[in-house]
Amino acid sequence: MATPMSDQEKRKQISIRGIVGVENVAEIKKGFNRHLHFTLAKDRNVSTQRDYFFALAHTVRDHLVGRWLRTQQYYYETDPKRVYYLSLEFYMGRTLENTMINLGLQNACDEAIYQLGLDMEDLEEMEEDAGLGNGGLGRLAACFLDSMATLGLAAYGYGIRYEYGIFNQRINDGWQVEEADDWLRHGNPWEKARPEFMLPVHFYGHVEKTREGPKWVDTQVVLAMPYDTPIPGYMNNTVNTMRLWSARAPNDFNLQDFNVGDYIQAVLDRSVAENISRVLYPNDNFFEGKELRLKQEYFVVAATLQDIIRRFKASKKGRITFETFPDKVAIQLNDTHPAMAIPELMRILVDIEKLPYDKAWEITQKTFAYTNHTVLPEALERWPVQLMEKLLPRHLHIIYEINQKHLDKISALFPKDMDRLCRMSIIEEEGVKRINMAHLCIVGSHAVNGVAQIHSQIVKDQVFRDFSELEPEKFQNKTNGITPRRWLLMCNAGLAELIAEKIGDGYVKDLSQLRKIAAFVNDESFIRDVSKVKQENKMKFAQYLEKEYKVKINPSSMFDVHVKRIHEYKRQLLNCLHIITMYNRIKKDPAKHFVPRTVIIGGKAAPGYHMAKMIIKLITSVGDVVNNDPVVGNRLKVIFLENYRVSLAEKVIPATDLSEQISTAGTEASGTGNMKFMLNGALTIGTMDGANVEMAEEAGEGNLFIFGMRVADVEALDKKGYNAMDYYDKLPELKQVMDQIKSGYFSPKQPDLFKDITDMLFKHDRFKVFADFEDYVKSQEKASSLYQDPKQWTQMVIINISASGKFSSDRTIKEYAKDIWGVEPSDIKIKPPNEPREPVETREAAMKPKSKGNLL
Repeated sequence: MATPMSDQEKRKQISIRGIVGVENVAEIKKGFNRHLHFTLAKDRNVSTQRDYFFALAHTVRDHLVGRWLRTQQYYYETDPKRVYYLSLEFYMGRTLENTMINLGLQNACDEAIYQLGLDMEDLEEMEEDAGLGNGGLGRLAACFLDSMATLGLAAYGYGIRYEYGIFNQRINDGWQVEEADDWLRHGNPWEKARPEFMLPVHFYGHVEKTREGPKWVDTQVVLAMPYDTPIPGYMNNTVNTMRLWSARAPNDFNLQDFNVGDYIQAVLDRSVAENISRVLYPNDNFFEGKELRLKQEYFVVAATLQDIIRRFKASKKGRITFETFPDKVAIQLNDTHPAMAIPELMRILVDIEKLPYDKAWEITQKTFAYTNHTVLPEALERWPVQLMEKLLPRHLHIIYEINQKHLDKISALFPKDMDRLCRMSIIEEEGVKRINMAHLCIVGSHAVNGVAQIHSQIVKDQVFRDFSELEPEKFQNKTNGITPRRWLLMCNAGLAELIAEKIGDGYVKDLSQLRKIAAFVNDESFIRDVSKVKQENKMKFAQYLEKEYKVKINPSSMFDVHVKRIHEYKRQLLNCLHIITMYNRIKKDPAKHFVPRTVIIGGKAAPGYHMAKMIIKLITSVGDVVNNDPVVGNRLKVIFLENYRVSLAEKVIPATDLSEQISTAGTEASGTGNMKFMLNGALTIGTMDGANVEMAEEAGEGNLFIFGMRVADVEALDKKGYNAMDYYDKLPELKQVMDQIKSGYFSPKQPDLFKDITDMLFKHDRFKVFADFEDYVKSQEKASSLYQDPKQWTQMVIINISASGKFSSDRTIKEYAKDIWGVEPSDIKIKPPNEPREPVETREAAMKPKSKGNLL
């Protein structure tokens, strides 16, 4: 049962968590009881915790709807340029608490729920994560939606409403087991189905030449049903829309003349069409060329473009021509997954709207921009021409035409340079003919960006060098960011309040203001308070682990955390080798002082990724040995965090002391977990990779535990040839660890269990784990040594927090808006629903003159 907040606590929290007015609280209680009664048809005698969650969610949603309608009316009246963020993934997590924070309702809801004799945290735990993403790319899209709404941009997220999101991970005897994520089982209180905007999407068929031009005929139709989710900005009354499409079979599906006999079978076959939005593909940084996945990619793109064009034509000001389309529409492609939008817009403009090809192409290029998220070759999408021909024959023709004109341009500039033509072609001719979707995106967009400085440089200098030499102005960097609403205010209220006490609450919308707390780096009481907040977060997480996993951990130990997707390039194996090294040191000299650690590793492995699954088994097996060795006691514990997801990240990140960001230099495009840890008062041990480079730049390299090869060192080692045995022979501790794994020390019943891992590490380790081992262990020793001096450790934490302002997604989105989309953020606060609307002219007059009404 929750304890009531003291007046002092309430006053302390007023700034950030909203005002507790008697009227507010009474209104929320009234709404809660009304929804329990009328929406859920329950009373307090038979209601479950889940019923209470839904009653609260519907009550909070009521506060969104008026603002949502007002925002959309405002956009209709002012007709701003709109931004469309197209992504196959939106990793949203839970919505309740984030909505309360952004609407300033959190304290009022807390009080109302307390007065109703319920516990807010228990209710929040009832909400399912919306797991419509794999990892970084999908979570970035979610953070971007929050920032776009907070900055008052007229922005829309478009994606797929997967019936089953990322699988739930169970650990069974140390192995990952996948379970379906039936997240919609109990319903989703935040979405609104919009069947009136249902749209047809075509597949298969063939192309006929007619006098009017090519015609795509005899297609199969699937309907796209939109579900809208409101996206509230922080305390600005703006509520944008995320529109996710669900696949529906048309009512005449399979009931054409030839099928008259088997009506029942025809109805059962409808599920084939509806499978398109059934399940999220669970691969992170890996391309699996399956027909269903290509269907998903085209499905979201075809429905979205129809919707965008409908909205463009329906403008209040009236549209006679597509000439102004790029002035009113910006489309951002989140990786190549929605790349089919490029030929699809061409098909609409040329085949349906009858624009001349060159005009259509000019409009297309001005409309699209492409974000690249990875340099790993196995992640780049390359669709077989044969599959495209079967599924989307007209689009294949259009891609060939785009490619022909593109290659004509190149050969005019570089006559007789056949190699360059092959390298730059959208169609790859070697072996199975394939379409290189990244090349299609680059050619079809006016801007291409990487997601951290080092990554954008690699994109320009290596991956797409030919393209950047041709059009250097097209290539940009937009370093990723995270929303401080979810990743500080919501998940770490204690730290958020502490900061607000020192510097006010302006930092919530302008995270660069965190620089001000650097002034308190020597303030004894501030150091004490920061340390206390961390300790409280650790205690709370330790209790959670004990409740959920029945493991007791030492809350004064260093919490050393490595959470992200399991992948060879992220080098969970390097961490594992270090754990075994620490274990061996304790065993060798049990009396020697050892700085206690709890190593927490979590993350999902793609179901078909054998090596990643073996890595999980190795970590759990090492844990079994370490955690049950009486000589070790509570000095070292290893925990594999089951089913890592957004809602679990919100618990573990605030409790972390040491954040592991240890990918091989040049492989992690940016990372965003690294930023979340930094903002929440963890120190980073990491390589000079992704955004770690910029974190070190902001905080000073000496305030992170930076180790290992830089990109240039990795390249030099590649030239020379990486030989794992060199390190094995040279480093006795590494040799001991590898011999233990090889001999079955951690798998006595099956000594050769980890043969695939050891073979890889010795014979074909693309990510050079051994090359960074020695420096990593030394760097870990530095971390342990500093941890023994709590004051110095916390001072370094304060420096890191004060330097994390750059990594707000608000900053990232401002850069996209200015450099790519040609829109301007607005701090106009739309009137809340309880105040009369003023005419739009008055509002326009209030806007800054330079903005030209192009804001929301």
